[in-house]
Amino acid sequence: MAKVYVSSTIVDLEAERQAVIDWLVAAQHQVVHSYRPNSDTVRDSCLDDVDTCDVYVLILGHRYGFQPPQDNPEHLSITQLEFRRAGQSGKPRVALLNHILDASLSDVADPQRLALVQAFRAEVAREVRPAEFRDLQGLIQGLSTGVQAELAKLDQRLDRPRPAGPVLRLAPRPAVLPGREELPGREELLAGLDARLAGGEGGGPRVVALTGLGGAGKTSVAVEYAHRHLARVGVAWQFAAEDSAVLAVGFTELAAALGFREGAGDPVVAVHGALAAAAAGWLLVFDNAPGPDAVEAFVPPAGNGQVLITSRNALWPPGQVVEVPVLDLDVAARFLAARTGDTGWQAAAGLAEAVGGLPLALAQAAAYAQATGNSLGTYLALFQRRRADLLARGQPARYGGTVATSWALAFTQLEHSAPRAAGLLRLLACCAPEAIPVRLLLQPRPGLADRLAPEVAQVLTPLLDDELAAGDALAALRRYSLVTSAGDGLVSVHRLVQAVTADQMPAGLAAQWHQAAAALIEAAIPADPELPEAWPVYAMLLPHARAVLALTSSGLRRIAAYLGQSGSYLAARDLWHLIADAYREYDACGPEHPDTLVALANLAWWIGRAGNAAGARDQYAALVLIQDRVLGAEHPETLITRGGGLALWTGEAGDAAGARGQLTDLLPVSERVLGAEHPDTLAIRGNLARFTGEAGDAAAARDQYAALLPVEERVLGPEHPDTLDTRHSLAFWTGRAGDAAGALGQFAALLPIEERVLGPEHPDTLTTRGNLAYWTGRADSQSGPTVK
Repeated sequence: MAKVYVSSTIVDLEAERQAVIDWLVAAQHQVVHSYRPNSDTVRDSCLDDVDTCDVYVLILGHRYGFQPPQDNPEHLSITQLEFRRAGQSGKPRVALLNHILDASLSDVADPQRLALVQAFRAEVAREVRPAEFRDLQGLIQGLSTGVQAELAKLDQRLDRPRPAGPVLRLAPRPAVLPGREELPGREELLAGLDARLAGGEGGGPRVVALTGLGGAGKTSVAVEYAHRHLARVGVAWQFAAEDSAVLAVGFTELAAALGFREGAGDPVVAVHGALAAAAAGWLLVFDNAPGPDAVEAFVPPAGNGQVLITSRNALWPPGQVVEVPVLDLDVAARFLAARTGDTGWQAAAGLAEAVGGLPLALAQAAAYAQATGNSLGTYLALFQRRRADLLARGQPARYGGTVATSWALAFTQLEHSAPRAAGLLRLLACCAPEAIPVRLLLQPRPGLADRLAPEVAQVLTPLLDDELAAGDALAALRRYSLVTSAGDGLVSVHRLVQAVTADQMPAGLAAQWHQAAAALIEAAIPADPELPEAWPVYAMLLPHARAVLALTSSGLRRIAAYLGQSGSYLAARDLWHLIADAYREYDACGPEHPDTLVALANLAWWIGRAGNAAGARDQYAALVLIQDRVLGAEHPETLITRGGGLALWTGEAGDAAGARGQLTDLLPVSERVLGAEHPDTLAIRGNLARFTGEAGDAAAARDQYAALLPVEERVLGPEHPDTLDTRHSLAFWTGRAGDAAGALGQFAALLPIEERVLGPEHPDTLTTRGNLAYWTGRADSQSGPTVK
């Protein structure tokens, strides 16, 4: 254990001083840092402490510091006096030169003091070989290398054995790791790492690759794990693994720290040998590795050790991968509140959702809010207007960059090495932040290429035509964790990846990719929203259709129809309301355009199905007046509105006799204009049968339904929703006409078909179940309320 004096100014280098002290304590050194209020007494005690230390460490920034007025002819600061005293006493000196300039905490605005800073930095550069750093990780790398080298020289000069203690180089422990005491979301992950790395068969090194999106906190988790287990290991060393040359230098430095002389052989082989023979455990962290091939030769093959690898690349051997997810939104909001002291929970929750729980973005937001004095609410409002600018600002003290800089290199590399993958990412950036059915979208379809801009088609067409090319593009994106698997044929893209990808495109190019996404999504939407087997596809495409399709597109109309047909009546009503408004306001249509009238008819229908029969009736009555004038009284659309709309919802609103009268008058007109077996004519017959029964003639209703059913089975199909509805009504009116046993049998036969075709929780299926229960009891007791 060595006695190490730490020297620096305080105001501007508080985080750096604490990181240095933490590292020295972890390395089992005694730290001396005698700082109290500025005075000559402090100057004297500091210089005395320098005389008694083994090693002197200087952290030098851009602030000069306090200049004692007494016995100080050159008017030097205490920090510069300490540096000179260490040199005069022959103490080993390690200097760490900060290249990050925080103008608000520096002397750059004062020409006289700036000259003192520059002269001091020049003196340090002349007398020692300072290690320059731009972030805390670089600071610790320079510190560990310098301190361990100076102690080795000192031991050799004094001919004394190397003192016991860990061989250590780790980044500073995260000040507030998302998921520690303040935010418990990471504790489970750390416990899982402990379980994986503590055990293992064969006694060889245990290897875990922490993968995830840039900014998800992989390095923070790895460093926190390492700090928690320092007492168990003799070596804890963190390598920068992004570049193989830098990684090789890291092994040279570790070999020196382990006692190997420079030039004694391959440092990787030397380190592997020393670790294999070490009795104590050891822990190596390979940070930001590009992939398995990049570190394979460096990972020790033997020894009682643990290897943690952080990587954006998700493609590692089975059993090694642990994904570091983004934070739960509630945890993320509590992190923001705790870090900033802002009690505005709604703003914290909104900001957590806006950045998708990404730890780096959360830390950035907190750092920027603290630096500017803004509340989280103010930051959120600014983020919604200036997202791209804010993602490049507010670098947290213990991170190596911002969200923008963290992802910039990945985007650039994709653009050059895998342009199709870059194009696919742009396509996915246009979608909603939900699971994206990429396999469904990347299908060749006639005429689709003609709807793409030439620049987009050049990149996208090969992915549509060749599933292997599409697979290669997805693999390239997974190597950077820019997409994650969300199931068979599904991928997820973090909302900020989508946002940054979109922000980096020029407006014209962004519009072309948005158009491409709309074309692919619309082409993938099934043609018939009434077919239940297509509903899972509709469900997957729905959020993405809402994100990219115009409200007046045919694809979104099919989506709205699917919502209603599948039982989501309120959602169908609300979407048709938006579609109808869009048609009315669309310059090419207007309030009386045929497409607008169709949208209004659908809106009226789903208003009724959502529970407002009188509102639907009134909407249809207003629509009929417009259609009579614009289309004509016997136009097919007008007839549909009268029979399937106005008459139906007149009856639903309580006037069964009025509905029956309207339908009786309308049926011969529909048979003449549309044809006796036209689906709309069949719908009028069904409604007439229903309201004949509702008006009091159950037997006539039963007979009309019985006559209608075989026609619908032949024309529409035996499992068409309208056919199933007629079967349901026939069973009901059979019972109401006095044949409870007949109703029971018909409902019992219908239920399994509806469960299979519509689903067990569809409203029509549930109604049939209720009727089956009722008519079961009715067949025995001939009493009880009806279910309709």
